Amino acid sequence: MEHLKFFKDINKSSVAEAGGKGASLGEMTNAGIVVPPGFVILANAFDRFMEETHLREEIVARLSQVNPADMASVERASRVLRDVIHDTTMPADLTAEILLAFDKLNAEFVAVRSSATAEDSLVASWAGELETYLNTTRENVVERVRQCWSSLFTPRAIFYRHEKNLVDAPVSVAVVIQKMIQSKISGIAFTVHPVTEDHNQMIIEAALGLGEAIVGGLVTPDSYIINKKEKSILDISIGEQTRQLQKNTPRHDSGQAIINKGDETGGNNEWMQLGDKGKKQKLTGRQIIELAALCQRIEDHYGFPCDIEWAFADEKFYITQSRPITTLK
Repeated sequence: MEHLKFFKDINKSSVAEAGGKGASLGEMTNAGIVVPPGFVILANAFDRFMEETHLREEIVARLSQVNPADMASVERASRVLRDVIHDTTMPADLTAEILLAFDKLNAEFVAVRSSATAEDSLVASWAGELETYLNTTRENVVERVRQCWSSLFTPRAIFYRHEKNLVDAPVSVAVVIQKMIQSKISGIAFTVHPVTEDHNQMIIEAALGLGEAIVGGLVTPDSYIINKKEKSILDISIGEQTRQLQKNTPRHDSGQAIINKGDETGGNNEWMQLGDKGKKQKLTGRQIIELAALCQRIEDHYGFPCDIEWAFADEKFYITQSRPITTLK
């Protein structure tokens, strides 16, 4: 397949074609870390789409008219560029390639994540600037890929280009398609304390439901501090979580109320009120230590402090992302 690769065929040196996210997922898969299976639509697919549809000229022209001090001009450019990408038909052979790989994955739902080829470089970290769509089906996966491509031109991403002097830098985008884990609990971990920068302490944050809620700062998570040498828990702070993000369900036997079917992560998700359940500790002591050991293994593999996203489902931990911590001095 010319325009995509499965995780097993990607490693940490694949950033130029698979982006930071894709390269990391391939690297961890090959290191034996439990990563939900998936594939990456390589940056060359985006580049080909841009060339064949002659969109590149329009993008250059629009971006050159942007004045970062004038938010209206940023928003205007973003609206035009995103619309034109969404409205442009995907080449037929590319669509066929994506759907064939989707079928090989044998997953009803997938997460579709943007993976910029400039991501996690020393120049700039694009992580968090681009979009993710959870619980995507075969029916709308191609549309979600175009939306990930167009997220290179959100107002935030355009402003970021100016802020980091990347207006003329070649930034391309790969797209990760990964089997969706309907996580009971999810969260993030920093293998070095991000505030005190103590290399012997790790922080794990945990919340109920899908991980995008905690990554986006939409819920208050638990926070656990672990001593890495002694493999012991130093501190537990329980967050009062009032709602959780989860896949849309046709029936609700739990008595929980739907708050709203938000589109933060692509529309096939809903917020559920939690009541007292959200006030309880999310991970047990044993689970915290098990997850800490897994995160330590990832840090040891890479040889640098890692910012890790994880999910817990069917009594098992999965790693959905790992990147360098870029904020340490």
